Amino acid sequence: MNAFEYASPQTVQEAVELLGPGWQDSAVLAGGTDLLSLMKDGIVSPRRLVNIKRIRGLDRIELIGDVVRIGATVTLEQLLRDATIAARFPSLTQAAAGVTSPQIRNMGTVAGDLCQRPRCWYFRAGFGILATGPDGEPLVPAGDNRYHAIFPEGQAYYVHPSSLAPALIALEATVEIHGPQGTRELPVEELYRIPGSNNERELNLGPREIITAITIPANGVKNATYEVRQRQLLDWPLATASVALRLSGRKVVSARVVLGHVGPRPRRATGAEAVLNGAELNEQRIEAAARAAVQGARPLSRNGYKVQLAQVAVKRALASLA
Repeated sequence: MNAFEYASPQTVQEAVELLGPGWQDSAVLAGGTDLLSLMKDGIVSPRRLVNIKRIRGLDRIELIGDVVRIGATVTLEQLLRDATIAARFPSLTQAAAGVTSPQIRNMGTVAGDLCQRPRCWYFRAGFGILATGPDGEPLVPAGDNRYHAIFPEGQAYYVHPSSLAPALIALEATVEIHGPQGTRELPVEELYRIPGSNNERELNLGPREIITAITIPANGVKNATYEVRQRQLLDWPLATASVALRLSGRKVVSARVVLGHVGPRPRRATGAEAVLNGAELNEQRIEAAARAAVQGARPLSRNGYKVQLAQVAVKRALASLA
């Protein structure tokens, strides 16, 4: 690991001022469960780490009117144990419970989970976010792609690693972002982008911007998350589905279905939503929604099994609400 400066500001404004204009200049440190690994492996080499865990108020979960506000440094363990989250957003509790390592849950933060880098082994081996060879061509299609995207976008074949993002997108959550120009809000659905080169990031954040909170409307939608894993201990899911339904009896008034770990961004399954909207939530409709959720999938040579797993995740998440 290269030498670096360390700063521990006490306000968000101080933290922003300590961040540099480029991604290599500095990095935000919260739990550090991903960042420190990237630094040890030589994937990133920030000159300064800006620790935000001493900033007062970022570690709280609050119900403010009809909105739940989750501070950026709230840990996954806090999220898992919070009664307000469990009562209103079981999909988030289920997603946090999927992180089975107590050490990761106690150190990893909510904002850190949203901002972590892909677990693609080509990226982690130094081939860049788009995993390209010397000729600029992607390595994934002809390589070992067992755990890669079945919904690739452009040259991006990695899968988005966040446990919480699919559930937050289904719940129409928003991130609060603080930067040199002040505070702005962005739907979690718009937080992610497809990089055009290995020098770009996959986040719609500037190098001097910090996520300070996530807000979720407490609007009474029924919600659930279901994850399919190869192993139950300390492993990333192979496919996940988060669903949020507004129901009138057994009729679906509105639906949001989001797939995780199947593409470089959490994927809204708009086909599944169209099947559900206005219909009775029964076994036949759930089966049809699961099939619609994977329409357009383009599996690679070794990951076709993920199409079936994504359908299973959608069916079981919806069945838990039926």
